[in-house]
Amino acid sequence: MKIIKKILNQVQVNLPTRFGDLNIIAYADKADELMPHLALVHPDTNFENVVNVRVHSECMTGDVFGSFRCECGEQLTKSLEYIGANSGVLIYLRQEGRGIGLINKLHAYIKQDEGFDTAEANKELGFGYDDRTYEDAIMILKDLKISNINLISNNPEKIRALDKESSISVQERIELYIKPRKENVEYLRTKKDKFGHYL
Repeated sequence: MKIIKKILNQVQVNLPTRFGDLNIIAYADKADELMPHLALVHPDTNFENVVNVRVHSECMTGDVFGSFRCECGEQLTKSLEYIGANSGVLIYLRQEGRGIGLINKLHAYIKQDEGFDTAEANKELGFGYDDRTYEDAIMILKDLKISNINLISNNPEKIRALDKESSISVQERIELYIKPRKENVEYLRTKKDKFGHYL
């Protein structure tokens, strides 16, 4: 039986950003957690209505360093631009490398450079195609008293996990189109063909 730790709102504060003022909330099961999940909440968000939500898994190489191996950094920016203009919540989950961690993700990059696609590379290292889970995102949404969402995502598994496996109702999918680059076109093709992403 899988034991799921209950994560709690540990601290929140205003965060001025280039996308506008947001409230940042750190969620963890203990107050001294070094890598908490985060929720970035637009102050005009009405939680009783349908809320625009992006559930974004951490990608240090893309989000921080602007890597073109993936489209994660551009997805993060585009989602925050949308939330800044339309209100909503971005949940930032610490699930680096589709749940395998940063070091393993870098090993997967080596496998990709050897000719494996992104799914095969994870398998070569002994992992699944996608080892992420969304129980913590569901707990965060429930803590914020959010029950109806428009999900900013291209990932059908994420939609299913939130809509079918919880009391959260996904009313609409908001498309997140990122123009492919020569460095990531094969990566995106694999996401479409093997993961079923809407690309």
